[in-house]
Amino acid sequence: MLSRKARLDAHGEDSSYFLGWKEYEKNAYDDVQNPTGIIQMGLAENQLSFDLLESWLASNQDAARLTKNGESVFRELALFQDYHGLPDFKNELVEFMAEIRGNKVNFDPRKLVLMAGATSANETLMFCIAESGDAFLLPTPYYPGFDRDLKWRTGVELVPIHCSSSNGFKVTKCALEEAYQQAHKLSLNVKGVLITNPSNPLGTTMGRDELNDLIDFAVAKKIHIISDEIYSGTVFDHPSFISIMEALMDRKLQDTDLWSRVHIVYSLSKDLGLPGFRVGMIYSNNETVVSAATKMSSFGLISSQTQYLLSKILSDKKFTRNYLKENRKRLKTRREMIVAALRNAGIGCLKSNAGLFCWVDMRHLLSSNTFDAEMELWKKILREAGLNISPGASCHCSEPGWFRICFANMSEDTLNLSMQRIKALAERIQQCRRGRVTHQDSGCNSRRRSFSKWVLNLCSYDREPDR
Repeated sequence: MLSRKARLDAHGEDSSYFLGWKEYEKNAYDDVQNPTGIIQMGLAENQLSFDLLESWLASNQDAARLTKNGESVFRELALFQDYHGLPDFKNELVEFMAEIRGNKVNFDPRKLVLMAGATSANETLMFCIAESGDAFLLPTPYYPGFDRDLKWRTGVELVPIHCSSSNGFKVTKCALEEAYQQAHKLSLNVKGVLITNPSNPLGTTMGRDELNDLIDFAVAKKIHIISDEIYSGTVFDHPSFISIMEALMDRKLQDTDLWSRVHIVYSLSKDLGLPGFRVGMIYSNNETVVSAATKMSSFGLISSQTQYLLSKILSDKKFTRNYLKENRKRLKTRREMIVAALRNAGIGCLKSNAGLFCWVDMRHLLSSNTFDAEMELWKKILREAGLNISPGASCHCSEPGWFRICFANMSEDTLNLSMQRIKALAERIQQCRRGRVTHQDSGCNSRRRSFSKWVLNLCSYDREPDR
């Protein structure tokens, strides 16, 4: 007999976010081996600046070979390291974080806890701050993986802060209060608010007014703020990024109770495009949180070899400054490319200034203004256009018809092909509605194409009931 946690299906893998990945893995696109396969547009991965990293490694082979001044440091790195991490790496990391924030905020390496990725960092903060059954409030739409990362093992409940397209999905005072009251109706003890800034999936940064409203709310309710800032280095357009720490310091709140209730999650997965290195971290002014999280980090450490290599990369300030500048330029160019292509297909996007994705408005392609219709459209995009994208319902969006499309994890040729596919599908759907195709046309006939059993058995919507 296995444990209850092992037996229960509470991981969240029945979400279309994960189901689309599974279907992609069965039929992955390859321009030579499988040109009609599914193109992965559900992966927020940055492959646009690998050449910069590869060039640095080619010019700094001592670091890659684990040597220092011609002498091997393999033995030193291979032997046991405690869970506090290598001091050199932590020092370089806090300087890199400050550089991204325009050096408006300085970070103390003693307040930094290294973790094996942002997933581990977010879960560890849940364990440190909340008891099983406590609640965190999250603005919608939010990253689908949070249902796994924050809830599955911790038992923490997530209550949506419903945001609207009418104001660009900004967080408002009213929405914060409504979510808080909804949690209390459900007899949930609210421990904090978790934001992603820049937002995943919106690709937008929070403005100063939004951050101040959030700060005021946390002060009034005596709760925590977790700011997931893993996309902070991807901001490629105005307005500029404002870290929660900068917002606090601007209001001179360092000597208040709130100062110890604000925590940052960061990672090198997005800004440096290194998700396989599993480098994440928690930054907190709360000594108890830092101490507890450091002990918990034993369950997910970053290898010493990884820390050593990255400390060398980050210590090259000329390289990191150039990398950030060039990477932002490339991201902006790529976003402009996909926005123009979608516009050409009659599809609009939310105006954004950060991230590796666009929040795409396909409401006009829905057969009705329902999440059933959104799932129907998502299935068409997956099986007919051969694109794996993330439907808004998987992000807990309160309005049907929005989708997240990633643009930085593929070549320009593959992106162009994906846009050709989605344009063709959009045109078929529009033609069907205008009655310009025959009953036999594959775009609108009643004949069912063969499709995987998991898709046919999907529930009509992919979000939890409003709480």
